[in-house]
Amino acid sequence: MPEMISLEEARQLVLSKVRPLPIESVPLHDAVGRPAAANLASDIDISPFAHSAMDGFALRADQIARASGESPVELDVIAEVAAGDVFEGEIGEGQCVRIMTGAPLPEDADCVVKYEVVGVVSGEGKPGGRVSFSAPAKVRSNVREAGEEARAGEVVVRVGEVVGSAGVGFLAGCGVTSVPVHRRPRVAIVSIGSELVEADQVPSRGKIRNSNAHALAACASAAGAVAVRLPIVEDSLEALQAQIKRCASEYDFVVTSGGASNGDFDFIKPAIQGAGELLMATVNMRPGKAQAFGLVDGTPVFGLPGNPAAAYLGFEMLIRPALRKMQGFSNFERPRVRARLASDFKKKDPRRIFLRSTLTKAEDGSYVVAPAKNQSSGLFGVIQRSNCFAIMPEGLESREAGSLVECVLLDVSEDVAI
Repeated sequence: MPEMISLEEARQLVLSKVRPLPIESVPLHDAVGRPAAANLASDIDISPFAHSAMDGFALRADQIARASGESPVELDVIAEVAAGDVFEGEIGEGQCVRIMTGAPLPEDADCVVKYEVVGVVSGEGKPGGRVSFSAPAKVRSNVREAGEEARAGEVVVRVGEVVGSAGVGFLAGCGVTSVPVHRRPRVAIVSIGSELVEADQVPSRGKIRNSNAHALAACASAAGAVAVRLPIVEDSLEALQAQIKRCASEYDFVVTSGGASNGDFDFIKPAIQGAGELLMATVNMRPGKAQAFGLVDGTPVFGLPGNPAAAYLGFEMLIRPALRKMQGFSNFERPRVRARLASDFKKKDPRRIFLRSTLTKAEDGSYVVAPAKNQSSGLFGVIQRSNCFAIMPEGLESREAGSLVECVLLDVSEDVAI
């Protein structure tokens, strides 16, 4: 096992050890935000019939071909057809049908003229009344055609395509009421440390609240997984190893925080090694150099550092991609943009540094990124107020204000192309 690997090597290693979970069928509304695990086809033409795109009057375009403001053409209104109704009669010369949005187009009509541009001569434009047209109409104007969006048997959502809110409505119209998707991974969240107490307790001297477990559970949920927070594990190799083995047998992915360094009470690496196979121990990045990863009984186990920023960065860069792959997603990296630094940055660490930062847009449309003044890895509040990571590449080259740097967007999905 290499002493230290790059972030790209680490991500590839983690991704290589996970695969999409088994397929399950879920109700249509539960599929939103999830990739379809199979092609989905419509059972009918969408729309199944030609219908009016707006409220107006259905007629044949040649009836008003010579209409103008100086010489309007008047037609008798012989019927009214609402959405859900069907007009079975014929439209004779000098006649039209009042029609509502969504109503089927009468068979011998070839256009709809919207209500707002039609003059009312008598009868308020209703059956028995008379209306006037002061301009010609194009054939098929204001008509939504049968099969305009899909034909019966046509694939409307392809395997791997993420179902959106609008997609739910589209699939419902196509007769799809359940969707095959890869099962959401169940993720065990385990915090390590004898100094920890639960969030609902007031810590006594020497103790701190277990905030990491809540943040990491939220990260897992945001990635589409089902997160389960488990009890705090004391700083004991035996207790930690036993918990890891239990979790590996019950969950799809195990995430721990704390005990990832090389101190006297840091046990996650020997615990993974003792229970299974340790594949990675350090990654060339800051914060979060200590990133332990391995397999226990075939289950991925990831040991994140205890410092909040280091744990959050490790989750975003390495665990989130794996959880997405397990659900059938094909995009694993957040979008990135290049932005001008708002202030100088003097680099003192040769590792790749991820600065918690705020990205804004300048008047000229370019991006400007302002790293937070306090980059301590022990702070959650700074991450809460950040919307990106500004990346300082490996090496000791400093950056002046105005320099272009790459930024990872934290509030934009991997599926968005920028």
